[in-house]
Formats: sequence, C-alpha cells, structure tokens
Amino acid sequence: MSPTIKDIAEKAGVGLGTVSRVLNNSPRVSDETREKVMQTIAEMNYVPSSAARGLSLGKTLNIAVMAPFFTRSAFVERLQGIESITARHKYDLVVYNAETVEKRDWYYEIVPDPRRVDGVIIISLPPRNKDFPRLAKGSVPVVLLDVNGPAYDGLDRIVINDRLGGYLATNHLIKLGHRRIGFIGDIPQSGFMFTASNDRYEGYCQALSEAGLPVRPEYHLDGTFGRDVARGLALGMLSQSERPTAIFASNDTQALGVIEAARHLSLDVPTDLSVVGYDDIEVADHIGLTTVRQLLFESGKRSVELLLERIKTPAREAVCDVLPIELIVRRTTAPPR
Repeated sequence: MSPTIKDIAEKAGVGLGTVSRVLNNSPRVSDETREKVMQTIAEMNYVPSSAARGLSLGKTLNIAVMAPFFTRSAFVERLQGIESITARHKYDLVVYNAETVEKRDWYYEIVPDPRRVDGVIIISLPPRNKDFPRLAKGSVPVVLLDVNGPAYDGLDRIVINDRLGGYLATNHLIKLGHRRIGFIGDIPQSGFMFTASNDRYEGYCQALSEAGLPVRPEYHLDGTFGRDVARGLALGMLSQSERPTAIFASNDTQALGVIEAARHLSLDVPTDLSVVGYDDIEVADHIGLTTVRQLLFESGKRSVELLLERIKTPAREAVCDVLPIELIVRRTTAPPR
C-alpha cells in the first residue's frame, strides 16, 4: 500500500501537523526538521494526494467546469486551455457534461458547493433567472465563459462579440462581389438559451442591410448542430433556381457540411460557391476554410485566471473580458464566377 502522511510522521519522529507544514512550504518549520521530513518522503516514495493537501489548506483543490456537449471541437479546445492553467496551479478539473436541460438544472443546484469545489466555470450555459442570484452571491466563485448579456454583470465573464463576427464574415463576401449570400445556422436544443448562432445571424443581416442587399428568407436555413444536417440544408439551398453564390455557416462543422453538399452537386469551392465558417477549429486550417477565428484555447486559460483572481480577492469588482475575433481568409472564398 502507498504510504500515508501518518507513516511519514511516525518514521520521521514528528507530528502530522509538521509533515503537513512541510508539504505546504510553511516557514514555521526549522531547516533541520524540513530536511528530515523530506528525506523520509523520498525514502518512502510518498506522493501527497490533492485531497490531503486540500484538507490541510482548507480547500478542495477542485475546479468544476459545466459545459454542454463537451465533445464538440470548440468546447474541447476551451477545456484544453482551462486544463493548462489548472494543472499548473495543482488543481484537479472536474467536468460536468450538461447534455440535457434536466442535467444542467441539477448541476446548477449541486455543483457550486464549497464542500465539492473551490470554483466553477460555466461555458455557454446562460443561468436561469432563479439561478443567477445564488451564483452571484454564493460562497463559491463563478466565471461565465461565452455567456453574454447585461443581465450577468454581477459575475466575471469571458465573452465573444458574435454579432461582429457574423458581420465580418458576411462583409468579406460582399467585398468579394457576392450579392446572393446564404446563412446556415445552428438551432439550439430546446431550453438551453444559446445565443451564438442568432447573434451571428444578426451580424449577417446587418452587413447585408448596410450594403443595400435584401435579407432573403429562402437563403436562411437553421438545423441542429452537425455536419450531416448542414449538408442536407445546403443541398436544399443550392438546388434553388437562383442559388446563392456564397454561404456563411455559423460554425466550422456546418461549413464542412456545406462544402460536401457543393461537391455532391459538382459545384467547385470557391469558383462556384464561396464558404465561410466560424470558430477556426483545427480542421479549418487543414482544409483551407475561410472562417472567423475566436480564441478558444485562450478563452479557457483566461477563465481560470479570472477564477483564481476571484478566489484570491473575493470582494473585487466583476470583470467582463471581450476577447478579440479575426477573419481568417483561406481557400474557400473568392469573387463570384
């Protein structure tokens, strides 16, 4: 069996508290005693558990992440950014996958518990009205990532201006000379209150309006998240008698489906159809997809940094960081034929 802190104390001839202070680098230990304890630790190959270390510090050393559909590429990149910081600060990461509304509501009730975690990061899950006061005034710090709106001003937030992103994508196509531009959006699962796709559509409409172009209902189709669904929507849109010469998809996964639909119809991308995505996930660079880049990895890192700052200084003012976005032009867009 692995040695315990009690075993270390007995062999070194010191108390449990002394071993704990050595493990936590307390100055209240003489150099001689510290050396004796550290030598015993090395001899017994003792590895302190995060749970034991947390108890000695009065913390759990756990950070929770609540996220919907965390296997999607954008969420994975954010989680990688989160983990890069939690690992550096010796925190364990506990991920709660809220793939249903019922799970999300249950997690809102049980996760922000000081006996369970030291802090919570909530990704893309806008709190309900009845949840927000408890999150804002509770003893467990909370950071919202990709949750926007003035209703959440009382909590630290990392946000992305998706309306601006939709505008940049559409304006790029307009500047290339496109006048028939379609939009394929992501229908959020009922009850989740996701806003990203709708915000990107508003940016699309704004760019068309400023250019004096109509917002044509037949060029706007929404479907559940996924490449196959987007492929079917694009096949329908591109089979119209006056098909669009460009399509802006609200995420890169849907953009892949649009490209597949174009190939099925023997349309060349970008000669016959320009395609723009959103997120700039890893595959986007691989296939040369023009897309709107949001800082997914960096947003995860920043959310942990804000959370650790809040843990250290609970009374400071809430912070709202708006991360930059950037249009990345690659091979899937060109002037219309």
